[in-house]
Parts: sequence; structure tokens; C-alpha cells
Amino acid sequence: MDAESFKRMFLPCHSKLYGVAYRLLENEEDAEDLIQEAYLKLWSKRNELTVISNPEAFAVTLVKNMCYDLLRSGKYALGRQNVPLSEAQNAFPADNQEIQEDAQVVKAILARLPLQQRQVVTLRDVKGCSYEEVERLTGLNSVNVRVLLSRARKKIREEFNKWNGYEGR
Repeated sequence: MDAESFKRMFLPCHSKLYGVAYRLLENEEDAEDLIQEAYLKLWSKRNELTVISNPEAFAVTLVKNMCYDLLRSGKYALGRQNVPLSEAQNAFPADNQEIQEDAQVVKAILARLPLQQRQVVTLRDVKGCSYEEVERLTGLNSVNVRVLLSRARKKIREEFNKWNGYEGR
């Protein structure tokens, strides 16, 4: 199958594929990334796809299965933060001493992170900037931003658990 045939077969169902991925993942960037990976998988198997009677149904099933695989992966669940840190701070009454102490610990851990990690976490998780905004503000590319964010979150989690005495459990 050549590129033109591939485009005619799969590009018309792009919005449907994106809609499926977005509904399942509930995240624009993740849905876009997953659709790109789906196109790569389809392209790599393009010579075998000529026997498919309904390309749209095949592509939708592929995207659904890729979403389910991603949602089942432990790394995806850990890497996803549903509530930005700025909103989490306002979710509880300010007079709760334990929450205030935990917030101080997280701030202290954040202050000890390397500069780039601290900047990325502050922009993404505290201020709620999109990945594109973080890239623009820091001058880093998307891969660097995601790696720094992942490492920073891991370090914060480890240090916080150590401070709370969770490491032995």
C-alpha cells in the first residue's frame, strides 16, 4: 500500500479516532500521542491492511486497545496527576495542621531539587501551565520537559515518603 492509499483509508477517520482516545484517556496530549502511535503501527503493517474490509472499525479497535493497554500500565497511572498541586492546596481547610505540615515538607523538598526540575514542576504542577507553555518558558524541548518532570515527581515522592516513614512498608 502506498502513502496516498493509506491516507485515503485512514485519515478520514482521524477525528473519530481522536474522540475515542480522548474519551478513554481524558487528556488531550495523551490522546494525540496515542493517535500518532496508532498511525505508526498502521503504517508499519500497511501491506497487511489491504485485506481489511472496514478500515475505520479496525483503526477504532486498535486505538481502543492501545488506550486500554496504556490505562492498565502502572507507569501511566503514576505519571498522571489528576489534580494540580495548586488546586490540591485549596481542597482542604487551611487550619488543618497535618496538611500544612505536609505542604511545608513538599515545599522544602521542591526547594532542594535541581534548578531545571524545580522550574518544570513549578510551572506544570503548581502554576498549571501546559507542556507547550513549559517548553516555551524554559527553552527545553518536550522530551527534556517530560523527563525532568518525571524525575522531579519521583524524587518528591521518594523524599516525602521517607519523611513520613513510608519507605519500610
